[in-house]
Amino acid sequence: MAKRKNEGENRLPSKTAPKEPIKSVQFDLFSQFLAKDPSEVSNTVEYWERIPKYFFSTEQQNKLREPSGLAQSYTYEYKLRNNAGQELPYKVRVQPALIQQPDGKDKAFFPSKTEENIEEVLKKIFTEQNHGIHDPKNVESWVRFSYAMIRKELYRMGRGLRYDQIKHSLEVMSKCILTVYEDGREIFTGAILQDYCSIDRSKYLEDSDAMHVARLPVFISHAINTLQYRQYNYVRFMECNEQLTRFLYKRLINRFVNANYTNDYHFMFSDIQQASGLLQQARDNDNRRKVLEALEELKRRRVIYEYSKEDRREGRKVVDTKYTLKPHVDFVAEQKAANKRAQNHLEAQKDTLLLGR
Repeated sequence: MAKRKNEGENRLPSKTAPKEPIKSVQFDLFSQFLAKDPSEVSNTVEYWERIPKYFFSTEQQNKLREPSGLAQSYTYEYKLRNNAGQELPYKVRVQPALIQQPDGKDKAFFPSKTEENIEEVLKKIFTEQNHGIHDPKNVESWVRFSYAMIRKELYRMGRGLRYDQIKHSLEVMSKCILTVYEDGREIFTGAILQDYCSIDRSKYLEDSDAMHVARLPVFISHAINTLQYRQYNYVRFMECNEQLTRFLYKRLINRFVNANYTNDYHFMFSDIQQASGLLQQARDNDNRRKVLEALEELKRRRVIYEYSKEDRREGRKVVDTKYTLKPHVDFVAEQKAANKRAQNHLEAQKDTLLLGR
C-alpha cells in the first residue's frame, strides 16, 4: 500500500466527495452479502482493524490529560506477522482530538469504544444504496449519512446515543490523527474519518436528517479494490460488551477461515496482549482474567463452543498461556457463508476483467 505523504492529513488540502455516483464493480461486490438477512452482516477489513486505536478507556484518558485538559500524543508499540509469517515491529502514534468545551477551552479526547461503534455503523451505512461512493481509480471511498441514521442504527444494536454524543464522537474521529509505522517506516497518517463535512450546531438541531459526508481511510478503499475484506456477523459483533471480545471475534473471522466441527484455533496470551492494546493492567493475572472473561462472552455469543488453556511456566512462574478454541456451529455456518461469498466475488471480478468492463 502506498505511503501517505506529509505528517498529518490535516495539513493537506481537503478533498470533496464526487457529486455523482461512480460505477464501480468493486463497490457493488463489497455491498453484496451472502446472508438470509443482509442487515445482520457487514465487512471486516483486517489491514485497517488490526491497528490498535480504540483501546483508550475513560480512566486512561483522564490520566493522559494535563490539568489544562490537553494531552500529548500517545504511542503504542506492537508486533504483527506478515504474509510470510515474519514478525515485524509496528507502532501507532495517536494524536488526540482537541474539542472546544462550553467554557471556550479545548479538551483532548482519544478514540474509544463509542467511536468504534460509530465506525461500524458508518461502514454498514456505506454499503447501503445511495449512501456510499467508491472511486476505484483514485482509491477513495465516501459515506453519506445523517445523525438520525446513526442514532437509529445504534438503537437497533442496543447502543443508543443522544445526538450531541454522536456529534462529539464524529469530531473525535475526524480530528484525532493516527500515524502508523511498520518496521520503523511510516506507512499511514490520517484521521479515522477524513475530509468530514459537517453542518453547524444550530442547523443539526433543527434537522437531524441533514446529510453529512466523510472519506473513509485508504485501507478500506484499498481493500475494496483488491477484495481484501470478509463478511461477518455485524449484529453479533455489536452485541459484544467487552472490547477484548470484539478483538478476538474479528481475529477469528479473519484467521479461523477454515472453521469446522473437527478443528480448533489457538493463540498465545503474549500475542493478544501486545497486538490488542487492551491488556494494559499492571498485573498479568488481571490481564489473564480479562482474556477468560472475553472467552466466556464468546461462548455466550455462540462464537465458540468451548475452550481450554495451557500455562507455560518457568519454574513456578507463568510466562505465557496457550488458549485453544472450538468453534460454535453458528460461527462455522457464518464462516462457510463468508468463504462462499469471497469465492463468488473472486469469480465475478475475473469475469469482469475477461469482459473488459
